Amino acid sequence: MFDNKEKTNIEALGEFGLINYLTENIKISQKSTVKGVGDDAAVLDFDGKKVLVSTDMLLEGIHFDLAYTPLKHLGYKAIQVNLSDIYAMNGIASQVTVSIGISSKFPLEAVEELYEGIYLACEKYNVDLVGGDTSSSKQGLVISVTALGYADEKDIVYRNGAEEGDLICVSGDLGGAYTGLQLLEREKLIYLENPNIQPDLEGKDYIVERQLKPEARRDVIELLKDIEVKPTAMIDVSDGLASELLHICKQSNKGCNLYEEKIPMDPMTFETAREFNLDPTVCALSGGEDYELLFTVKQADYDKIKFKMDITIIGYITEPSAGCNLITKAGNSHPLKAQGWNAFSPPAP
Repeated sequence: MFDNKEKTNIEALGEFGLINYLTENIKISQKSTVKGVGDDAAVLDFDGKKVLVSTDMLLEGIHFDLAYTPLKHLGYKAIQVNLSDIYAMNGIASQVTVSIGISSKFPLEAVEELYEGIYLACEKYNVDLVGGDTSSSKQGLVISVTALGYADEKDIVYRNGAEEGDLICVSGDLGGAYTGLQLLEREKLIYLENPNIQPDLEGKDYIVERQLKPEARRDVIELLKDIEVKPTAMIDVSDGLASELLHICKQSNKGCNLYEEKIPMDPMTFETAREFNLDPTVCALSGGEDYELLFTVKQADYDKIKFKMDITIIGYITEPSAGCNLITKAGNSHPLKAQGWNAFSPPAP
């Protein structure tokens, strides 16, 4: 995990020394940031906007495996998964706080690598790091990120606004992160059996990156604004397409028809799923961690989105009595079921 160069023990710095070391070069870019790191609390001024707040925790051994997850990628991903929630509200992400629990096995250089990814994500998405906390941990690495953002009240999109007849849309493609995870897990097992065998990830860059370095879809929010389309409901795809669509339908008190043949999937995702004897559709429906945006729009907006390269119409909203259905490629209708990530399910044997 770390090279053999001499490492700096975090204990030599102490908690406050570590915080100062990690935050001394932070630059503020958001006008809403009045005071960032360095006081008891950050001070923010959103000038009459509605404030959006979301938080996520990543635990070593549950959400990530350091056997194949570079710390820089992990820091980047930790920010992305939180920004995605702000964009799913049709908002603008502006600040984050980052708290870490870290064990003595990590030298300072490892923490630096983690924060390189955090800072890279913040810079790329024009987000300020305004606070956080550090603590020792006996359970491995813990990362907790809170994202803040803002929006005008009229622009905010909730999960509960879908109406009968609305078109169901999704950005990007699905299933890549899950198939990438299967590939990484396979190569880890091979390595554990024979450390002399190098990982074979050639030609699989796309799905590996989908797992290790996802990108929150700020660009989709900007696109929708440019073409003057406000979704009626929206959610990000973190737990799988089926689970997220069922959330929208439940909270909107509606049904849906989702068409299997319309689900966007990269050829590499499809081929890799087949290599692992997995159903590619199931990977897209239940795999999760794609961090695409799933949203509904009025039929009147069809002409505005039909030719947008990165948006796919995959179904439509129905009356609640019709239920939530998956229409297969053969034309058969089956109840849509969520089999996505459950944080409290025991691990598979």
